[in-house]
Amino acid sequence: DVEFGEDLPVFEPDTSLETVKTFAALIGWFGARFSDHEAAKKEGFPGAIVPGILSQGYLVAMIHHWAPQAEVRAIDTIFRAAVIADETHQITGVVTDINEEDCLVEIDITVLNGKGETRVFGTATVRI
Repeated sequence: DVEFGEDLPVFEPDTSLETVKTFAALIGWFGARFSDHEAAKKEGFPGAIVPGILSQGYLVAMIHHWAPQAEVRAIDTIFRAAVIADETHQITGVVTDINEEDCLVEIDITVLNGKGETRVFGTATVRI
C-alpha cells in the first residue's frame, strides 16, 4: 500500500569520478568535463560533472529500491545546478498523488548535495 505524503527511503548514488568516467565512456561522451576536475573548472564548472542522464538513472534506481516491481512511466526533471562528481549526494522522494483506478502514483524527487542544496528536482509517474 502506498500512502499520500509517504517519504521514499533516501538513496545515495555513486557519484565517484571513476563511476562518472566509466559511464561517460560507455555512452560515448569523452568530454573532459566528465572525467577531470581541473579540466571541468576550465570550462566554468566547480568540478567534473555527472551527466544528466546518469542523474536520471539514479532517480529511477531510487524508485526501484522503494518498489522493485514498479514501472516508471515518466520522469520530468529540472536541472538547477550541476551534480559534481566525488561529492556526496542524496536522492529523496515523496508521494504527491495517487490514482488508485490506474494504479499510478506521482513522486516528487530531488537530488541534494552534501550541503543540502537542490541540484535536480522533478516528478516521476510510476505504475505500482
